[in-house]
Amino acid sequence: MIKTNGFLEVKMNKKKVFVPMACDLIHEGHINILKNAAKYGKVIVGLLTDEAISVYKPLPLLNYKRRLKIITSIKFVDNVEKTGDWDYRQALEKIRPDFVVHGDDWKENNQKQVRANVIKQIKTWKGSLIELPYTKGISSTIIKKIFRKNINPDILRRETFNRLLNSKKLIRVIEVHNGLSALIGSKSKYKNKEFDCMWLSSLTHSTSKGKPDIEYIDDTTVSSTINDIFDCSLKPLLFDADSGGRPEHLKFTIANLDRLGVSAIVIEDKIGEKKNSLSKKVYSQKQDSIKKFCDKIKIAKKSTISSDIRIFARIESLILNKGLDDALQRANAYINAGADGIMIHSKKKTPNEVFAFCKSYNKFKNRMPLIVVPSTFDKTYEKDLEKNGINIVIYANQLIRSAIPSMQKTAENILKNQRSFDEVRNMMSIKEILQLLDQ
Repeated sequence: MIKTNGFLEVKMNKKKVFVPMACDLIHEGHINILKNAAKYGKVIVGLLTDEAISVYKPLPLLNYKRRLKIITSIKFVDNVEKTGDWDYRQALEKIRPDFVVHGDDWKENNQKQVRANVIKQIKTWKGSLIELPYTKGISSTIIKKIFRKNINPDILRRETFNRLLNSKKLIRVIEVHNGLSALIGSKSKYKNKEFDCMWLSSLTHSTSKGKPDIEYIDDTTVSSTINDIFDCSLKPLLFDADSGGRPEHLKFTIANLDRLGVSAIVIEDKIGEKKNSLSKKVYSQKQDSIKKFCDKIKIAKKSTISSDIRIFARIESLILNKGLDDALQRANAYINAGADGIMIHSKKKTPNEVFAFCKSYNKFKNRMPLIVVPSTFDKTYEKDLEKNGINIVIYANQLIRSAIPSMQKTAENILKNQRSFDEVRNMMSIKEILQLLDQ
């Protein structure tokens, strides 16, 4: 490894210098790295694709084509190598650079293992790693916060969702039902993991209003809740539209959700009086005919103001014991009718029937993104969902289900102990609440 106490002032016979970068938002720290890298030879920037970046951090604000235009305009850059693997392995093997230049911040962050892999790989051809000091006083995170406040949030959400579909193997979605849950869902992080999108379902929304899940919540209330959610988060929102209502009303519902900035709408193929899919009474629920539901999909697609909004069809065949063949037949028909994707639903405690559906569905020539909601088969790991070709996993009710027993316990213990002190250890402090709300 080369120490960076002093830099060579001349390019050594145009030796190859590989600089891996995301280049989402260029600042002086990036320029400093490129300028110093140019002192060692011909600079080849390994520009990470959206797919590569999404493995270890959130999707960049700018897509690959935009970032490519920016990086190629910088005078210190001689060439750009499209880098599709997050640890640069293939790009490094192809180029076999004499030097790899990187900021020294990756010694401690979530790229620590990547660093170790790079050192091991370039050692095989006697390449050297040059680590430059991290530029203090500047941060891409801070710049992104400023940038996000000055861009049309609806455009940002829609573009982000579509890019996620094109770049991420498994999109992770969390249920939200008001502004606070949106804030919690958006800010929740574990190592390099976070939720990509939010989901507003009829069950949790109704529950948050103290109402049963019977399509009681009116459009005005829905609009108000969506606005509250968007006030607290810039993440894309997927909306559970139940059956979509009567066909003559559907176009107005879709147009309204489109105007509000919803990224995707899910419509289920049930008809009649609403019964929750996980209810014991669901077997009395009727399923729409394939033809009528296809007509509903066509109406929904025609009603969208923006071409970016997605319409997903939710299939209830497995819930209603109609069988795998019926579910697959409907999936094919719904896609041909214009659905942008399929949600396959199941109330079994294992994912077996869902995975059986996936096996056949993945062979469709017209295959579109596939959504699952593992509320009942919740022992299933995300890696197994991804392995079976599932594109979107929605944790559709977990936040409100965890909130209810917590509130019940606190209320009961206050009554029991006739004071609140005994529950302090189970509560968030006022200071922490203010920090959560950035006050």
